[in-house]
Amino acid sequence: MSGAGAPPAAARPGPAAPPGPARRAAAALPWFLPALAYAGLIFWLSHQPNPLPSLTARVSDKLLHAAEYAGLAGLLALGLVRLGGVARRRALVLCVALAAAYGATDELHQAFVPNRDASLLDWASDSLGALVGGILAVRFLRRRDPEGSIRA
Repeated sequence: MSGAGAPPAAARPGPAAPPGPARRAAAALPWFLPALAYAGLIFWLSHQPNPLPSLTARVSDKLLHAAEYAGLAGLLALGLVRLGGVARRRALVLCVALAAAYGATDELHQAFVPNRDASLLDWASDSLGALVGGILAVRFLRRRDPEGSIRA
């Protein structure tokens, strides 16, 4: 039984509870905003009948697709690692899968845009770029956080 001067058990301070998934997601949201904005830019460019004609005349279409999705996967990896509770290896798999899935929807979207078409080779370039971008981002993030490990 508690003494007259002791606070009730419910009012006593205890160890802080670990943040729940909703709180971690809310804290990580700012880290996902660049990826969301970048995905919006990809969508806008994909909706153009002839985006960046001077660039596409000089640089391989497949190289541009790979670079575009490497950037998206890198930004997704940043958000996933900052989410907390997501190991870097899992973040790598998730960022590549999410970017490749977005690439598939982007190719489908282009099937409905005048002067554009859906291409399996473009999607393969998107996916390969996502893999390279994800690997580079996770390696960069591991170097920035020497206490963490890809095996975490």
